[in-house]
Amino acid sequence: MERYSYGMVGLGVMGRNLLYNIADNGFSIAGFDLDQEKVKELEEGAASGMKVRGTDTLEDFVSALEVPRKIILMVPAGKPVDAVLGNITPLLTEGDIVIDAGNSYFEDTNRRVADLASKKLHFMGMGVSGGEKGARTGPSIMPGGDPEAFKLLKPMLEAIAAKVDNEACTAYMGKGSAGNYVKMVHNGIEYAIMQLISEAYDLLKRGAGLNNDQLYQVFKEWNSGEMNSFLIEITRDIFTQKDTFTDNYLVDQILDKAGAKGTGKWTSEQAMEIGVSIPTIDIAVTSRILSAYKEERVQASEIYSEKEITKPEHTEQFIKEVGDALFLSTLISYAQGLSLLVKASEEYGFEIPLKDVVKIWRGGCIIRSVLLEKFYSAYTQDPNLSNILLDKEISELVKSKIKALRKIAGYAVANGISSLGIQTALGYFDAYTTKSLPVNLIQAQRDYFGAHTYQRIDREGVFHTSWQSSNN
Repeated sequence: MERYSYGMVGLGVMGRNLLYNIADNGFSIAGFDLDQEKVKELEEGAASGMKVRGTDTLEDFVSALEVPRKIILMVPAGKPVDAVLGNITPLLTEGDIVIDAGNSYFEDTNRRVADLASKKLHFMGMGVSGGEKGARTGPSIMPGGDPEAFKLLKPMLEAIAAKVDNEACTAYMGKGSAGNYVKMVHNGIEYAIMQLISEAYDLLKRGAGLNNDQLYQVFKEWNSGEMNSFLIEITRDIFTQKDTFTDNYLVDQILDKAGAKGTGKWTSEQAMEIGVSIPTIDIAVTSRILSAYKEERVQASEIYSEKEITKPEHTEQFIKEVGDALFLSTLISYAQGLSLLVKASEEYGFEIPLKDVVKIWRGGCIIRSVLLEKFYSAYTQDPNLSNILLDKEISELVKSKIKALRKIAGYAVANGISSLGIQTALGYFDAYTTKSLPVNLIQAQRDYFGAHTYQRIDREGVFHTSWQSSNN
């Protein structure tokens, strides 16, 4: 019986598309799904010349693979992954490799690595970004874990990944569950950028009064320059989509309640856990939660009359300033996420190569952007850069945009247009670039009511004071 080089568990759209991508690049691959219709669709959809086989029993699936088996899981995170592992590991033999390509929580991956290692099996977490289309034509791939297992997978991963300047958008992300952690932070940054784009849209629509045709032109122009990115590109296209039920544009018919799958929340929780400030990512998560209070928001809008919006005097100048504010707040969001990776790498011993992270994010993934080229240059010069805002070239770019960010944040506040993402990006920048923060007062308060102690600016050591109450 013919043996196949790779196996894919889970033949939903993402799994099937990734499988076809692997087959397109000359690798033989077998697929498994309990749903016989999906197995049938897999084989019927395979192009001529692809070495593809569908199976609907794990026994047939495992026996169809060459040893050491290299099995990719594309199933929902959480209990489904554990269920698959519970069923498949008894069928595997020493040295086989299982790769989880879903959005699993990194601590779950650590647990699974240890469990499979006890059975003399390899387990790897691997982030995949790019959506359905990316999976089919070339995603950004973030593998981490066992370096020896990675070496066996590397030729295939480099073949199927997106390419930028003939370089594959995949690289080893570090030890343990580094691959899942990098993907988690990627998704957190994605949350922030989407929030910022939505705020820019709101400012242009309600502030400047632009219609969808005009918004299309603005985003088209932005995407042709320094703001070129996947999310700006698809936002441009959204403004042209007509609704099939009405004569309106589809975007105007969509309810303003955003969904979330949890990876943004995980990013925020992790930052809190290890002590990293990522307020723009945090507020993006919070904003999605707040959007779900639709009924309450409608009620509140009737109680508190909306402030009359003053349109900007010079529309073209306003559009440019909104663009600069979006660009800079996006840059600051990347800075926050990357700073989390720096700290997590130290905290968990991941040894994440930041240069390679931004390198593979340049193509295939949802947060790909030409801005990442500048980050790649910065980390190439200084691989140990703790925050991208400390790079000289980046700092000059920031200085050229900061005035616009302040102006747009002020306009939004003055006119009652919610801009939580823009404001937190600016607030983070101002705090990060301030030599002396007023936290000395907070330390005094903590020592006053709780004897938490404090440090001094003029001598070493830890101090406590018996604070005198004036009772006035």
